[in-house]
Amino acid sequence: MISFDIRLNNIDDIRRFVGITSASPVDIDLAAGRYLVDAKSIMGIFSLDLSKPVNVQIHVYHNEGEAQKLAEALEPFRI
Repeated sequence: MISFDIRLNNIDDIRRFVGITSASPVDIDLAAGRYLVDAKSIMGIFSLDLSKPVNVQIHVYHNEGEAQKLAEALEPFRI
């Protein structure tokens, strides 16, 4: 698993983030405290407390190359 913290500051950030994650075949989650949501779900993301950083969890399984590409695409959101 690839894990790092990000910040989504506004609705445009969320829209871009979901666009990037939805285009990838890799499973990806967002964790905020004890809550875990599908990072491809805009409704799930809006259910989180976005005033604080959230943790991205990219599940590698056997798609290591695709997971790495996704992590690189999300680089602008990293803190």
